[in-house]
Amino acid sequence: MVARKDPKALYELAPGTPGLAGVVLLHQLEGFMDAGGAGRLAGEHLLDQFDHRLVASFDVDRLIDYRSRRPTMTFDKDHYEHYEDPALDLHLLTDGAGKSFLLLDGLEPDREWELFAAAIRTLIDHFDVRLTVGMHGIPMGIPHTRPLGITAHATNPDLVDTTDQPVLDRLQVPSSAASLLEYRLGEWGYDAAGFAVHVPHYLASSLYPQAAIRLLRAVSEATGLVLPDTELRDAARRASEDIDRQVQESSEVEDVVRALERQYDAFNVTEGRKNLLSDNDGRMPTADELAAEFERFLADQDADPPNS
Repeated sequence: MVARKDPKALYELAPGTPGLAGVVLLHQLEGFMDAGGAGRLAGEHLLDQFDHRLVASFDVDRLIDYRSRRPTMTFDKDHYEHYEDPALDLHLLTDGAGKSFLLLDGLEPDREWELFAAAIRTLIDHFDVRLTVGMHGIPMGIPHTRPLGITAHATNPDLVDTTDQPVLDRLQVPSSAASLLEYRLGEWGYDAAGFAVHVPHYLASSLYPQAAIRLLRAVSEATGLVLPDTELRDAARRASEDIDRQVQESSEVEDVVRALERQYDAFNVTEGRKNLLSDNDGRMPTADELAAEFERFLADQDADPPNS
């Protein structure tokens, strides 16, 4: 018989953690898909802009496979000077209206996903969390010149706005610790949701602040949290200027963007279209067909990606 593991052994509460009631828990875990660094940028922005304190730390030595994601070290001439400690921490923050909320930020666990989900459940009970919300980005065949869409999902459909026509239908996708967490919370009777912002796939490997802004807006609408994004908007403006400059320098790239714009616009005006990514015959274009020229162009640039 296998001994039952204690989920509380996966983390350590900080001394003097305050009692909370009815708070929201946001999470973004690095390691799975996050096109445009959307979840990462959103998490960094929240920690940079709002007062916060550490309330719990996970045992990453137990959860992380160091050989698959080797932490960075700095070597200086004849000695090791610095080690980037991997972390998975729970922070208590205060939003723009003085309301408390939690943010789980750090590396996605490589192992013990079920125990990790159970550990989050104990923290939800401990801090009286009313809603758990995940954030990340997914690549889509869309142009950067149009509004970014959101795929919303939840354990209860009343938790998110589903009035927009869904881009994705029923399909099998690789799992993640975050998606398993949402699934298990639903089974256990907890409210949980997630938002995946649609990022132009030719920008998926760059940091795209526009995607983080769209994520935070969706989170604010779903939770009532006040999350100002002024600093992100400044970064987004600079990214847009850089992208527009690169497009103008190549007629091939401009042609690809225009083709994506026509496809995007057709979806929004044509009745009966089932999927943003399909053409009038229902055929799904490949990434190579949509933006091979753009990807090659960006790869050939000497300059760094926008805001990378």
